[in-house]
Amino acid sequence: MIKLKPELFAALDTRDGLLNGLQQAIQLEHATIPTYLYALYSIKPDSNTEIQELIRSIVIQEMLHMGLVCNILNAIGGSPVINRPEFVPQYPGPLPGAVESELIVPLARFSLDLIKNVFMVIEEPETPLNFPVRAFAAAPPQTIGEFYTAIKQQIMERGQSIFGHHPEKQVKVQVGENELIKVTDVNSAVHAIEIIVEQGEGTITSPLRGEGSDIAHYYRFAEIYHGKTLIPNPNAPPDAPDDQKYLYGGDPIPFDPNGVLPVIENPKAALYPAGSPARLACDTFNPTYTSILNTLQESFTGNPHQLGHALGLMETLSGQATDLMAIDLGNGTHAGPSFEYRPDSP
Repeated sequence: MIKLKPELFAALDTRDGLLNGLQQAIQLEHATIPTYLYALYSIKPDSNTEIQELIRSIVIQEMLHMGLVCNILNAIGGSPVINRPEFVPQYPGPLPGAVESELIVPLARFSLDLIKNVFMVIEEPETPLNFPVRAFAAAPPQTIGEFYTAIKQQIMERGQSIFGHHPEKQVKVQVGENELIKVTDVNSAVHAIEIIVEQGEGTITSPLRGEGSDIAHYYRFAEIYHGKTLIPNPNAPPDAPDDQKYLYGGDPIPFDPNGVLPVIENPKAALYPAGSPARLACDTFNPTYTSILNTLQESFTGNPHQLGHALGLMETLSGQATDLMAIDLGNGTHAGPSFEYRPDSP
């Protein structure tokens, strides 16, 4: 369970505090992406395909969540800051956004322990539904979901008067079934926040989003951990408690440990010898990652058409990560990308 410091909530009742809170939310949404991608890239291309698809779908939505918060921040007169070294978290380390938790987030190869002890902790809702197969701990207050709820409340209380800023900076895109919507008023801002929370955590009575049948991130990770899809409980009576209406008992989601590369944890470019294949590959990956952040900065500060270029760079990044993780370091491990910001990159 990720918890946020109380002072971050307290500051939301001022304009600057609300703008800062949204910037913190952008950083928090982004910070999950490298750790999810590292685990995804560590899976051999033709292995554990169901798991790959589940993680990839979550990453796509995390990217769109980051975009939604950028749209909200622009709509109320702020400006996202993305392409700065301090925007990128240090791995291993806590998540940004004033996160107060014992959770240390690594760049690590895929494993069921990583899913259970890191990814599910990141995505755990305030009140997780304890479906049969495994129970989850009760949730304390002041979680990420509650942070978004507090932001939504402040926006609703301040009303339409805070909107109307820089409509030309709004970014809209459709990625498969997922949509990055424009934010122009209270209703669209509230809708954007509800998308973020429901896709990540589900609703308080269902593992599904408020719309459609898309399972929230927390429960998708739980499907991977339990090795079975989440399905309606065929034996649940009509008046069954919410946590008895579903169970992890559907199609298997098999995990083959041999289908994961033995990549090192928490790499840094400087750890690879100068001129070595691993160093050269890592020094190719990091400028591409930096270019993605630079392009996202352009996209959300007045040039929304650049978003397509950023999505193209993501495909390039994936190929570079695959090449890097194929490099045998000669000690039983393989190299991995370090997700470091390079200010001198275009």
